[in-house]
Amino acid sequence: MAQKWREAELPLFADATRVNDPETALKLLAAEARDCTRCPLYKNATQTVFGEGPVNASLMLVGEEPGDQEDLTRRPFVGPAGKVLDRALETAGIDRNGVYITNAVKHFKNEPRGKRRIHKKPDTSEIDACRWWLDQELAIVQPNVVVALGVTAARALTRKALSINANRGRLIELPDRRRGVVTVHPSYLLRLLDDRDKGREFDRLVKDLRFAAEAAREPRLP
Repeated sequence: MAQKWREAELPLFADATRVNDPETALKLLAAEARDCTRCPLYKNATQTVFGEGPVNASLMLVGEEPGDQEDLTRRPFVGPAGKVLDRALETAGIDRNGVYITNAVKHFKNEPRGKRRIHKKPDTSEIDACRWWLDQELAIVQPNVVVALGVTAARALTRKALSINANRGRLIELPDRRRGVVTVHPSYLLRLLDDRDKGREFDRLVKDLRFAAEAAREPRLP
C-alpha cells in the first residue's frame, strides 16, 4: 500500500512542493539532480546517477556510489556489484522491480588511470553534501525499511560511523525514526578470493535482505 506523501517533508525543493503527487515530485527531483554541483565530484563523472524504482516502495536499498557502468548508463547497480545484488535479491525472493534502489553519493568518484577509471571511496564531506538528495528521496518514497549496503550508506543514513558486523541482523532506528537494516555492499563479495568465503557471505547478504523485506511488510509505526 502506498504511503501518504507529506508535502511539508520537502521544504528545500520548491518545484516538488508545488505538485500533488509523489511520483511527479520524484521525477522533478531526479531532473534537478542532473545538474547537481553540490560537491566537486560532478567534474570527473559523466552524469548524475539518481535512484530508480516505484515511488510507493516499502523497501529502499542504499548503496555507496555509482561505478563505471552505472556512470555510463545512468542507472544504479547495473555493473558487477549490481549482478551480485540481483542474484541475492532473487535468492531472497525479492522482486527488484518492487524495490527503490539508490546511492548515498550520486556521482562516480574515480581516478583516471590510462583508459580506466579507478573507483575511489567518497569522503565524509562528499557524503554529507549529497545526503540532501537522499533525504528528499526518503521523504517522497517513505519506505517502511531502508537497507544500508555498506559503511558509506550507513554513514549517510545514520549521520555517524557504524560497524556493519555489530549491527547486522536487527532493526536500527534512523535519525528520522525510520527503520533501517545494515549489511555489506555487494562489491565486498567480489573482493573475496576464497569460494567458501564468497558463498558464506552471499548467504549472509541474502539473509539480511530477506530480514529487511519481511520487516518492510509490517506497517511503519506513527
